[in-house]
Amino acid sequence: MALGSLDTPIGQLQLAATSLGLASVGFGCMETRRDMAAELAEGPCPGGKGDSAWLEAPITQLSEYFDGNRRWFDLALDWRLSHGFYRQVLDALMTVEFATTVSYGELAHMAGSPGAARAVGTAMSTNPIALVVPCHRVVRSDGSLGEYGGRPEAKAWLIDHERAHQG
Repeated sequence: MALGSLDTPIGQLQLAATSLGLASVGFGCMETRRDMAAELAEGPCPGGKGDSAWLEAPITQLSEYFDGNRRWFDLALDWRLSHGFYRQVLDALMTVEFATTVSYGELAHMAGSPGAARAVGTAMSTNPIALVVPCHRVVRSDGSLGEYGGRPEAKAWLIDHERAHQG
């Protein structure tokens, strides 16, 4: 596993990648969230010791995103930290277009489980690959933002950033 970080307008991101792809994007400010890099280290790590080259494309593409020059990510992803229904939700989330939002209920429907909006909320809060798997695009049914890594202002910034760069 390779570990790295990236300073962004919404704070420092912590990245973890394996030979399979990007496995974790987490926020440095989130002390209460589980340490996804440690969780990856506990399991089998394909390819043995981490290669810093595994982080080059994620860092480049995330930088381009924050510069307003990228609308989607073209990265290999290591999904080992996502399972079952949560993985179904994240797969459905990957279809939500840049600069658009969906409600938790709409995403539950997209994932094949209408009525599971609360479970979708949990899936969003445990999303191991934030930003790349765009949980910031999921809002409450009344249109209010809701939480995002403990910092709703970061979610607002991301939504505004995408809307400013959609054209």
